[in-house]
Amino acid sequence: PMEYLRMIAQLIVAFGILNVWLLRFHKATAYRAQAAGNMREEFAAYGLPVWFMWGVGGLKVLFALSLLAGFWLPQLIRPAALGLAILMIGAIGMHLKVGDPWKKAVPASIMLLLSLIVAII
Repeated sequence: PMEYLRMIAQLIVAFGILNVWLLRFHKATAYRAQAAGNMREEFAAYGLPVWFMWGVGGLKVLFALSLLAGFWLPQLIRPAALGLAILMIGAIGMHLKVGDPWKKAVPASIMLLLSLIVAII
């Protein structure tokens, strides 16, 4: 019941993050900040340095992989989900900072909600 909800949310968050950071890193999407065409341009639009992009990306990939490993090592789930929730709050804040339309913050908002579900259940 509730555990299945957590597991589904866990998979959606993990694969969603891995998709953005590993498969779509160099691609434009409708959700990138301002007119950014890739991840590097998006972080530049936020006024953030390249090293910060690599740090955030490294943490997001680590947390996403930890969510997947959590199926075998459950003690990884809550810290990974909470870490991603914090990073999603930052992502939403960055979209607000640069005046993006709300639509651009929707994916981060959904990931925040799902990460909290994973952390709580």
